[in-house]
Amino acid sequence: MIPVLDFIVILILFAGIWLFRKPHQAKLGNLVAAFALLAAFVLVLFRDRIMDTGTVSISLLCGAIVGYILAKKIDMIQIPAMVALQNGTGGLAALLVSVVELMRSGVTVDPIKGTSGVIGLVIGALTFSGSMVASARLANKIRQAPRSLPANHFLSAITIGAMLVVVVALFLVPEQAAWYLYLVLITLALIIGVLISIRVGGADMPVMISFLNSMTGLAAALCGMVSGNRLLIVFGATVAASGTILTYLMCKAMNRYLLSVLFPVPAKADNTLETHPSTASASLFASASENSPASSINPFDRAVHLLENAQTIIFVPGYGMALAKAQTEVAKLAEQLIVKGKNVRYAIHPVAGRMPGHMNVLLAEAGVDYDMLVEMDEINSEFKDTDLVLVVGACDVVNPAAIDVEGTPISGMPVLMVHQSKHVVCCNFDEKPGYSGVNNPLYERNNTLLLPGDAKSTVHQLVSAL
Repeated sequence: MIPVLDFIVILILFAGIWLFRKPHQAKLGNLVAAFALLAAFVLVLFRDRIMDTGTVSISLLCGAIVGYILAKKIDMIQIPAMVALQNGTGGLAALLVSVVELMRSGVTVDPIKGTSGVIGLVIGALTFSGSMVASARLANKIRQAPRSLPANHFLSAITIGAMLVVVVALFLVPEQAAWYLYLVLITLALIIGVLISIRVGGADMPVMISFLNSMTGLAAALCGMVSGNRLLIVFGATVAASGTILTYLMCKAMNRYLLSVLFPVPAKADNTLETHPSTASASLFASASENSPASSINPFDRAVHLLENAQTIIFVPGYGMALAKAQTEVAKLAEQLIVKGKNVRYAIHPVAGRMPGHMNVLLAEAGVDYDMLVEMDEINSEFKDTDLVLVVGACDVVNPAAIDVEGTPISGMPVLMVHQSKHVVCCNFDEKPGYSGVNNPLYERNNTLLLPGDAKSTVHQLVSAL
């Protein structure tokens, strides 16, 4: 039986989660869920008679100060890296709790608790190191493209095999010697986390973030089992379940299997489409309208002309919009077009940005009505009847090479079918390939107009011209 107070706290948590179903209630849902966490924390302190108020108060104060400073300093472009960092600290916390409980009771006294503690230790360490790599990559501290270490699969197999040997040894050696095996196990788990995370990059990063999130929840639930804390089991299982569902949805949106994301097989892309833009693309970027009937009009004036005459317009935001912090200008331009009687919507690719929902949050922050945001599956069939698509800082998610070319890092990935529309205007920084390194043949199409440069400045100029 779950005690009454525990049940009330769990109800508060699920009430907060329920509010996430509607965007305008999400902020309140976040506060309700945070209150549930605080209530659970206080409940555990009193139930377990943790009366060292000095240590607790100092810990709370330090955590609150650090959290407040980070929340003030971090902007939306840094949120993905911040999420990965926080996820990693959750794994570290699970690791430390597992170590403390295992050193207190061992693995042989209660095999179920011991096994839960060992698995929690491994997953916590793996999640911590994997999340740190992901955070560093998202923060541009290390190269963002995937890296394949020499004999990566072989190293992973050897490391996993060694971990299994150590786990078996933990149940055979005396408790006095277990401490050294714990250190070895933690080291091996940290290594496997790096080996997995270092190979994931590009559009697969949202999948990796979701997967690491589910692993952190699982580690927390296992900590709840080894420590006998029902609330931790429920809260951890909730995070694990939601992270698993999100991972499945991300894999489905990417047309990928989770194993192929975590253990990718290197593929050699078509030389004409990978790594370097073609000469034709570069010349088109310099003078994109030469093949159009209005070749005497410069590209910017041509873009203004298209915006003024189009009736149906779809905006496609990408990570470049986030980098340029152009979301506010994009929202202004869309509002201006709506006032002129245009039908304006936003097409949202599931992996646009660096984490699930990144574009949604950016646009909501800029005041865009959430009802204007349309998911890829719903809007893809409408591009062929659209007068104009305005791409802002997006490349891979609108790259037709994913459909037409085999052997590239994005081959088979569903993309927004912007190339089917009557006209496309791309406000990208340059003509270089996106995160995947695959050149985008969209730039070479006669119906595509390219406006190179900082997206915020470009869109601001469009607003002024209109």
